[in-house]
Amino acid sequence: MKKVTINSVASHAGVSKKTVSRVLNNEPNVSVATREKVLAVFKELDYTPNPIARGLAQNRSFIIGCLYDNPSKSYITRVQTGALAACQENNYNLLIHPCEFRGEALINNIEQLLQTSRLDGIVLTPPFGDFAELVNFLKSKKIPYARVASAILEDDSISVRSNDEQGAFEVTEHLISLGHKSIAFIKGHPDHSATQQRFKGYRRSLASHGIEFNERLVEEGNFSYHSGVDSARSILDLSPRPTAVFASNDYMAAAVLKLATQRQLRVPDDISIAGFDNAPIARHIWPGLTTIAQPVEEMTKQAVTQLISHIEQPQDEPFQVILESRLITRESTAQVKK
Repeated sequence: MKKVTINSVASHAGVSKKTVSRVLNNEPNVSVATREKVLAVFKELDYTPNPIARGLAQNRSFIIGCLYDNPSKSYITRVQTGALAACQENNYNLLIHPCEFRGEALINNIEQLLQTSRLDGIVLTPPFGDFAELVNFLKSKKIPYARVASAILEDDSISVRSNDEQGAFEVTEHLISLGHKSIAFIKGHPDHSATQQRFKGYRRSLASHGIEFNERLVEEGNFSYHSGVDSARSILDLSPRPTAVFASNDYMAAAVLKLATQRQLRVPDDISIAGFDNAPIARHIWPGLTTIAQPVEEMTKQAVTQLISHIEQPQDEPFQVILESRLITRESTAQVKK
């Protein structure tokens, strides 16, 4: 079968090669009718742009990089799903690049990445979006970037996030509404801004109901399942034992549920457990976890879409938006027993 080229598309659509190129690159100076005609020919001929040839022609790579350092495979999968959707819609490729946030060679790592892959832009997932040294480095190199789930609000870059503090407030409110007053809390990774935001929401809810904050009920986790096990052990050893546990993500919450079950505690009759994120594990274990559903895929998709738009045609005003999260109640939480 003969390969379909940009010349084939131009000939079939009765337009110039330059017009086809403008449609490919989403340039504004193409009429609606012409754009629709060219897009119809793309579909009819099953035309797929060659990113290498396209990049050489425009001295660009058409590759978006996505940096991550997160122990949750589920979170990274959801980030990748959203980023891929945006890249595919705009004929870009995606490069997923794991980095160690606390590593001394982080900046050198990113500099080498830029030299070898010629990225057109970078998406910063937590905690990279809050790391001033990295952000300043990208600015100095004039590399467009977008931040996902960052707590920084005054920056002039693209930013898409959900309200972690409000989400944690709503989970804690839910537990208090069920009669719980002794609510343990497991923090997330100390480098992630979401950790402090969720802790802040938890404390705000306690204060709004006149419940005294107790440091003994707070454990340090890092968003991993194993850190949840260690935290759960300390919490369940407390005397008196709290009647509810709120973990900063679902994997740590799942660890609490497992350890509680191993100790012959009934969930939620003996202890209620809640998480955050609405990861697949929250739906797949029993009892199902009460949690906050935050739109990770949509946050990343919007961030990448806006980043590509900025690369194609730089904008003076930064795109910054907060997406809504929602409380999902499942079987792991119930009325406290008197």
